[in-house]
Amino acid sequence: MNTEFLSHINWLAVLIAAAAYFMLGALWYSKALFGTKWAQLVKLDTGNPDLKKGMGGMLVSTFILTLIVCFGLEVLIVKFNFLQEVSYGIKLGLLTGLAFATTAVSIHYVYENKPTNLYLINNGYHVIGHIIAASILVLWR
Repeated sequence: MNTEFLSHINWLAVLIAAAAYFMLGALWYSKALFGTKWAQLVKLDTGNPDLKKGMGGMLVSTFILTLIVCFGLEVLIVKFNFLQEVSYGIKLGLLTGLAFATTAVSIHYVYENKPTNLYLINNGYHVIGHIIAASILVLWR
């Protein structure tokens, strides 16, 4: 495989896009948006004092996974030579959010019989996250 395209990766843009996607998660799952409903749907006891144990590791893992997603988006942008237009970022984010993120998450929902509202909250986060990240990456060419 020709890996020359890696020299065209904008690593700072990937990092910033990952930070934006990650920060969306903080807002998305906060009490201001869907955090309370999400906690109810996953049967999370928010009053449990042990809830924060291991949170640092979970946050680091989440950021690394988000960074991998943003790297993948950047590879597509570089390989397909996307124009520096927000509409390209929105379309790419919508495509990858629906075609990759939500389908992967949805497979689990098929077997785990989780509530539809939980499905919408979790997949909505990924679609919007992909759109934001792809838009940042396309505009930062």
